Amino acid sequence: MQADQGKSPPVGMAEDVGQAIRRILAPNPSPMTFWGTNTYLVGTRRLAVIDPGPDTPAHLAAILAALGPGQSVSHILVTHAHLDHSPLAARLSAETGAPVLAYGDATAGRSAVMQSLAESGLMGGGEGVDTEFAPDLVLCDGERIMGDNWQITAHWTPGHFGNHMSFEIADSVLSGDLVMGWASSLVSPPDGDLTDFLRSCARLGALKARRFLPGHGAVIEHPKARVDWLVAHRKAREAAILDSLTRAPLTATEITSRVYADSPQSLLAAARRNVLAHLIDLMQKSQVAPVGGLQADAKFARLQTTCTSS
Repeated sequence: MQADQGKSPPVGMAEDVGQAIRRILAPNPSPMTFWGTNTYLVGTRRLAVIDPGPDTPAHLAAILAALGPGQSVSHILVTHAHLDHSPLAARLSAETGAPVLAYGDATAGRSAVMQSLAESGLMGGGEGVDTEFAPDLVLCDGERIMGDNWQITAHWTPGHFGNHMSFEIADSVLSGDLVMGWASSLVSPPDGDLTDFLRSCARLGALKARRFLPGHGAVIEHPKARVDWLVAHRKAREAAILDSLTRAPLTATEITSRVYADSPQSLLAAARRNVLAHLIDLMQKSQVAPVGGLQADAKFARLQTTCTSS
């Protein structure tokens, strides 16, 4: 289910998306970012900027140019510490004096298993992590940020990234890279955790928002349907991975060539990271096991389940 994305919005122009929220598209299109990163401005006088984006002079100038007479920036919020979302926060803070708020630095929010993998030096994907990111103020799960005639509730939604947060404003949710309309989200260990991803999707689905404003792509007008599709998509990938292991153990690379056979070559590296995430999740559920120990190039074997009756 790929939502109709329509025409790309103009780069660097502030567009009204309703509820006193404007969107500015950053100039960083790529196979992983689609049109580019969506930066959001919330409010009418003292504004919150959500996901300042990549550290480029052009995008900084576009954000500052979007401030009209009597407008200023009071808060800078970051969904997660990827290089296409967080690096401009420090420079924007220096320009405006506004503090940077997030769940934590680039290592915050990792699950125990992912922290163990990171400490062991295994499974590092390095997909554009902003290792220097550190917020001025740490947000707690469920914390409310009060601004000038606006209120934002921060929800910790790890999965795509350990420190990922989604921001609820009235009946809209800024869903970052957890839920996007144009593609499914990358989950790459140890920064991404598939178990957390599915749990976070369920949480966003339960918010009953009218729409999602994603980090990339167009507004998601049917958020529940999108979340349901993402979960079903992951379950289908899991089934395909298990099926590929029916005859013999395989590496993540070998599984990727089978399960993602129709994917463009440019996306296969990311697909392999998704496969690793699935294998680690399946390993925790005792459905697969690495042959000879867990490492990036390990072969994984499917475990046979047995049923007993009394």
